[in-house]
Amino acid sequence: MDVKLPTAWKELLAPEFEKPYFEELTDFVRSEYVAAARGEGPPIYPAARNIFRAFDKCDLDELKVVVIGQDPYHGPGQANGLCFSVGDSMPFPPSLRNIFKEIASDIGTPPPATGNLDRWAEQGVLLLNASLTVREGQPNSHSDKGWQLFTDAAVQALGEVKEGVVYMLWGAFAQRKGERLDATRNLILKAAHPSPLSAHNGFFGCRHFSQANEYLIRNGKTPIQW
Repeated sequence: MDVKLPTAWKELLAPEFEKPYFEELTDFVRSEYVAAARGEGPPIYPAARNIFRAFDKCDLDELKVVVIGQDPYHGPGQANGLCFSVGDSMPFPPSLRNIFKEIASDIGTPPPATGNLDRWAEQGVLLLNASLTVREGQPNSHSDKGWQLFTDAAVQALGEVKEGVVYMLWGAFAQRKGERLDATRNLILKAAHPSPLSAHNGFFGCRHFSQANEYLIRNGKTPIQW
């Protein structure tokens, strides 16, 4: 299966592309986009060109931080291929708004003008959703089609070849995805999800952003400009 990814990511993830589940997944996803284009099904997000954008925007050799989300945004114009991120002109979704609130409280950086997190990805932050596609208005609609296997494999592969990485695991879902990570070789940060339903139960006040930068500095790396 030929997947267009930067060379380093493609080499890391190559074993997955040859597995039967991945072929079934790509056939399914392709059929979903085709049906949407024909008006025979709901729109699929993000745009097809952005499905693997989390990998496209974050250089594997420069990887410093991994943030794991669950599902692309399922509203029109929101998803851009990076978890929690939206396009420049889009209003901040509630979880992203709470992320910016915690950053302001933690390190004093005021909320930015845009919710586009390309600037994080370009500094070495992998913003990875567990599922890389979704139907409009139907959260988790593609989560059982094979994406979970693929992103589990991606996280496991990272844990095997990289160390000194900060993993931000927000909520039980992300924490389960990071269960195999070696906390002696990386910094594993856990907190409640930034959703309004749970942010007050441990996300606010978690100070993950300052902790991440302190760890990166101790390991001789440039901190992230959050």
